[in-house]
Amino acid sequence: MTAADTPAVELRHVAKSFGTRRVLDDVCLVVPQGRAICILGRSGTGKSVMLKHIIGLMQPDSGNVFVQGRDVTLMDRRELSRTRQQIGLLFQHAALFDSISVGENVAFPLRRHSTMSNVEIRDRAEHLLAQVQLVGEYDKMPADLSGGMRKRAGLARALALEPAIVLADEPSAGLDPVTAAEIDRLLVELNDRAGTTLVVVTHNIPSARVIGDELVFLHEGRIIAQGTAEALDGSDVPLVRQFMQSEGAG
Repeated sequence: MTAADTPAVELRHVAKSFGTRRVLDDVCLVVPQGRAICILGRSGTGKSVMLKHIIGLMQPDSGNVFVQGRDVTLMDRRELSRTRQQIGLLFQHAALFDSISVGENVAFPLRRHSTMSNVEIRDRAEHLLAQVQLVGEYDKMPADLSGGMRKRAGLARALALEPAIVLADEPSAGLDPVTAAEIDRLLVELNDRAGTTLVVVTHNIPSARVIGDELVFLHEGRIIAQGTAEALDGSDVPLVRQFMQSEGAG
């Protein structure tokens, strides 16, 4: 198998429980390089837990998680740190550091993981902010931004190290429809322009239709449907069909 054929992300028979509650139950998923996958499902079905396994914030009770062909579950701290530099993470609430400027939030990964000079870091951060329509916002504090602007700043930070993979947890949550559409467009452009692999957790069906090459429906810890939006529209599982008919957050 060549590097191009190696899945960007692969979960093999992953199981995870918290106490007596099984959150992930024998989950198998392959995300090819350069594809955009949206993970759907009701609240509490394990979608965000799946992302945490991909980035190594959680270990499965059983099964394996591969990123670029390497098993995250077997990595030591140094190997995991290197792997995480290939992954950009857009948190649900942006998770910007309140005590530093917007630009320094974007610059933070560069200061930790690159040998760039201060001038180069500032230039790179300003370029990223421009890509997400935040020109001139470098010195503002996160509290001065709207929710949509914070999400865009969070996306700029996720892209700082030019990751091959971007994980996005509810990127349009809490946003008005116009701002949510802007975030969707930025993610689609990222996938189209740079060939970045996207794994997006969302309740928002219109967003999933725009972003996802393929949709994955998670229910009670198991994948019960997977395919294009059109395939899930015609699913023989009533819950999947009902979910796909919603016009906003599920």
